[in-house]
Amino acid sequence: METSSFLRTTLPTAKPLPAFQNLAPRPRPRPLRRSTIRAAITRGRKEDTVAAVREQLEGCYLLAGIRYEGLTVKQLQGIRDTLPETCRLLVAKNTLVGKAIEGTPWEALKPCMKGMNAWLFVHTEEVPAALKPYRAFQKEERLEETNDFVGAVFEGKFYAPGDFKALETMPSRAEVYAKLLGALQGPATSVVTTLQAPARDVVSVLSAYVRKLEQEVGAA
Repeated sequence: METSSFLRTTLPTAKPLPAFQNLAPRPRPRPLRRSTIRAAITRGRKEDTVAAVREQLEGCYLLAGIRYEGLTVKQLQGIRDTLPETCRLLVAKNTLVGKAIEGTPWEALKPCMKGMNAWLFVHTEEVPAALKPYRAFQKEERLEETNDFVGAVFEGKFYAPGDFKALETMPSRAEVYAKLLGALQGPATSVVTTLQAPARDVVSVLSAYVRKLEQEVGAA
């Protein structure tokens, strides 16, 4: 009796086996659905597009929209090949371009954020030379009615399609210098007359150039 009592008090009591459900393997985390991955990629691409537009806006003198609906990839590439090195043609959704220009002077371009547009970024003051290649393409392909400019912003002002003549006939910097030089060589009244007289219907544009030149002379 004493031996049995001793064994009962010294031997460890066996622990009950864990329940079967506790031994079951833990469920693996569900893999991401294809729709989730696709949404993340799409969001990343949108952010990249907005960043690309903002990058092109740096040092940009003019931003113009072009209706590109119906144009082929080959045609778009052909247009790019004829543009000056100071210009870039970017195809992007209106919503993304609108987000990129929000809160900037380029926001004046929002009235033409409709349809399928390509965007021409001009990084030079020689605006007529930048617009000329697309005009030549329009004429060659007979697309004046279907694939025209939808609008542009230059120096914070919006230009509707009917206003593009002022941009396309804008005097070059060399022409402005020559005109000012000729005026300065004449009497003082000639200078005033030159600045006030219309120059191919682009008085406002010419005046803007004059102000820039005056600032450059003052800084020198």
